[in-house]
Amino acid sequence: MNASPSIEILSSEAEIEPSLWEACFPPPLEGRWWYRALENSGLEAQFVFRYALLRDKGREVGIAPLFQMDVPIEIVMPEAVLPLFAIPGRLFPSLLTQRTLFVGSPCADEGHVGLLPGVDRRDMLLCLQQALAAEARRLGAPMLVWKDFPDSWRSDLVWLADQAGLFPMVSYPGTLADLPGPDKADYFAALKGTRRHILRKKLRWSAERVEVLVEDVQHPEGRVLEEIFGLFWQTYERSATKFERLDRRFFEQMAALPLAHFLTLRETGSGDMIAFMLCFDQGKLVINKFIGLDYARPKEWLLYFRLWEAVLDWSLSRGSRAIQSGQTGYGPKIEMGHALVPLTNYCRHRNPVMHQIYKAVARSVTWGTLDSVLGRYE
Repeated sequence: MNASPSIEILSSEAEIEPSLWEACFPPPLEGRWWYRALENSGLEAQFVFRYALLRDKGREVGIAPLFQMDVPIEIVMPEAVLPLFAIPGRLFPSLLTQRTLFVGSPCADEGHVGLLPGVDRRDMLLCLQQALAAEARRLGAPMLVWKDFPDSWRSDLVWLADQAGLFPMVSYPGTLADLPGPDKADYFAALKGTRRHILRKKLRWSAERVEVLVEDVQHPEGRVLEEIFGLFWQTYERSATKFERLDRRFFEQMAALPLAHFLTLRETGSGDMIAFMLCFDQGKLVINKFIGLDYARPKEWLLYFRLWEAVLDWSLSRGSRAIQSGQTGYGPKIEMGHALVPLTNYCRHRNPVMHQIYKAVARSVTWGTLDSVLGRYE
């Protein structure tokens, strides 16, 4: 008789039935298409992808995407506490890079464990936690993290944390812009008065200084894909937070996806591409994943705001009712009407002493310690 419940760790999304992917990761979640693209993007030096297949009474009932990463300590710790690791790090360099097994995806906005209806969520989560602890030990990963889970998971993960000795740690929040009506005027009417005035002023200011052509590009290749990647790389090099390092292969995978749209701005006079945003059309939700800007252009062009206007117009034309814009870059996003979406990591270190150290540090982590801009919105 099959044990109930049980977990099997697999090495590829292709080992799981497409029908289970569709049931467990329906839109607007990033589904099988997303994990297939990540596997084929040449990220092996950074991540090892795995999948937990969940069974109950011998029936396949759920999927938990996983990945392993050797995480530099400066990514996960607030700058204020990094000096605490300086001396121990010189004596034990391994302390500065923490091998970690994550539940989630390196590029997805929110963590998720997909389960079929009727499955006892808490039983499956506890079974999964036990299986992941064993898998982390096998991989030589002392840290286990349930990454970036939204408040809809809070009650179950707080329960799991109590059962399994996990501790919570505040993560970078997500961002979501609601589109309250079908017209652009509805969006502007919903903004606070000062933000509405400032945004309209920036858009007018930009339009007076540069004329742009907006294009919705699908399946770019050749020179166009090179332009896109070049703009992305300019933006990546200026980013303060770098969790993953993506190269052209990743964008080739994204370009092949039917639901991927590259919204681009070209300067009308020269025809040069000067900005892009990669968006995924998930029906009522648009997921904004990556952007690129030409930083050689005058700052007075305010390209980020012109790009947002293009994506706003495009999303409304498709009947979307919200735009999910991910983590980081909070100042402009808040100006443009995004709400902050709380996300939480749930963690356990296998070494009891290190677990207590990380747990103590986690209590000091706030939005403000992660990003000074966020400190104004706690």
